[in-house]
Amino acid sequence: MKMKVSTPSRICMFGEHQDYLGLEVIAQAIDLRFYAEGEDRNDKILNIKIGSRYFDKPNEKPYQWVEHVVDFSKELIYENNRDYMKSIVNVLINNGYNLDHGYNISMMSDIPIGKGMCSSSTMIVVLIKLLLELIDSKDKDNAEKIAYLGFLAEVKEFDEPGGMMDHYASALGGMVNLNFENGETKVNKISKKLPGKFILFDSLRDKETTKVLATAKFPVVNGLKKLNKYGIQSIKDFIKNEENIKYLDELLEEEKRNILANIDNYKILQYAKKFIDSDEFSSKEFGKLIKRHHENLRDGLLISTKEIEEILNTAYENGALGGKVNGSGGGGCCYVYAMDEDCDRILKAVESLGYPGIIVDSTNGVRREDEI
Repeated sequence: MKMKVSTPSRICMFGEHQDYLGLEVIAQAIDLRFYAEGEDRNDKILNIKIGSRYFDKPNEKPYQWVEHVVDFSKELIYENNRDYMKSIVNVLINNGYNLDHGYNISMMSDIPIGKGMCSSSTMIVVLIKLLLELIDSKDKDNAEKIAYLGFLAEVKEFDEPGGMMDHYASALGGMVNLNFENGETKVNKISKKLPGKFILFDSLRDKETTKVLATAKFPVVNGLKKLNKYGIQSIKDFIKNEENIKYLDELLEEEKRNILANIDNYKILQYAKKFIDSDEFSSKEFGKLIKRHHENLRDGLLISTKEIEEILNTAYENGALGGKVNGSGGGGCCYVYAMDEDCDRILKAVESLGYPGIIVDSTNGVRREDEI
């Protein structure tokens, strides 16, 4: 018997760089997916072959193959800080899942690698889903559990600075509002179907995800820690009491700048959350909110690039209503929001500059594809 499963990538609409601060995000799963297929072996080895295709050319043959062999008949020792195949097995075993034999596994992705599209998180989520299906675990259809196990395998095992948004947005699918307050994850699924489309673009500039995360995260964390003596624990404390803003003058310039950007982005998300479901929803105003969120990421957290700005400005000149960097930033992908009638013109204008793009749609989360 062979088992095949998949999980989607995502765009972050609001709340970028706020999940690890215990705040909220609004994200939407998109129809670029990571697939995994597996069958039994008679030993305790995972023989894993991973391939990927360029995202705007889904019918092309894989341009990259990577192979991993994980022998879990013995203790698994990490060889690097992203030894995810081993961390997945360790997390599953340490959480009581019975992996009593091995599997031959093939994986294929249409998701851009290292571009802020959560390719590593989706790889982890889809492999956990596959293994839970293969062992017929009671949690095989529990998307929130799969997401949390993915977070443990990718972030906690290596003490990385990332959050949980990618794992939950992918596993749950659709549009979701995720609240990470007090170390817990509260899920609110948003049923509204937005008018218009999102267009994803590759800036063709690689990024260092962990370095960007640390640059964006630690000034905020360190700044908040300095302000603990005034009873300030969270970005929310500046919303509850606006007089707390005066204490930011005691911080380093980058700490102050990053915190101010996060304060405004938190306000944007709170407004967007109500606005999306309101009878007064306006695509034009929605685009402005996305654009304002990006401006805070660019000017506050300094995570945009000249390539991304060129893409966004060209898209605006051709009818896009809003756009932003997607993921941790510092390169990688960005997206724009536009009405259907403007999408082809925007796509052609940006692609004429050499940046590939693709129109993406909302999709469901981690799922079983078929049983052969």
